[in-house]
Amino acid sequence: MTRAGRPGERRKGPSGAVQSVDRAVSVLEILARRGEAGVTEISEELGVHRSTAFRLLGVLENRGLVAQAGDRGKYHLGAGVLRLAGAAAVRLDVSQEAVPVCRDLADEVGETVNTAVLDEDAAVNIMQARGTAAVTAQDWLGRRTALHATSSGKVFLAHMTPTRREEHLSRTLRRFTEHTVTDAALLRSELERVPEQGYAATREELELGLVAVAAPVRAHDGAVIAAVSVSGPVFRMTPERLPWVGARTAAAAGELSRRMGYGS
Repeated sequence: MTRAGRPGERRKGPSGAVQSVDRAVSVLEILARRGEAGVTEISEELGVHRSTAFRLLGVLENRGLVAQAGDRGKYHLGAGVLRLAGAAAVRLDVSQEAVPVCRDLADEVGETVNTAVLDEDAAVNIMQARGTAAVTAQDWLGRRTALHATSSGKVFLAHMTPTRREEHLSRTLRRFTEHTVTDAALLRSELERVPEQGYAATREELELGLVAVAAPVRAHDGAVIAAVSVSGPVFRMTPERLPWVGARTAAAAGELSRRMGYGS
């Protein structure tokens, strides 16, 4: 007896779209276990009609998650699975490698340091370290934040393809505070300076009283895969101090990039 039940036996469980998702995941699990399988084998293990298994395989094949093994009618996992696994591995690697880098930076600047990754249209913090001056207990871990209102988000926007960046800037940008930049032209001009400057900055754009800078983390191929940021209160993160904090943040991001294989 398998996880899916006996051959020919329909499983009880969720219905509709949720059931289709469950069955699609089961197909991937079957192929991962077997290496390859035909429509009949998959339908028997799932306990569904052959036509249902064929439709599931068709959807997965269209998304690159399964592929056919030549003309033998067998299916195996596709390159799309490797792409998803690679993205997950990179995120895990960045999180692990960022720990010592962010702790050193937090000790140096005395403020809260975060490492964020791009998750569709938001920046998500996956690692955090607090400096000696960071007396607040605010936890940014796992928090999804708007790209246009955060320093990490501006790093991602600045290094996107022009098409993807314009797609984002063409939307209605939410105003979080009176300082949030919601004008696409102004934001576009600011983003153009980020690569040369080496870091992006926000001043009370997400929350009043909060100032932050962030710098890009690159993979071995030069692609921006994360951002290291430093955030602190406006009375400490002054315009006079910001360039120094930005330079230290860029240096830390460069160290993390080297740990991820960039420049080696």
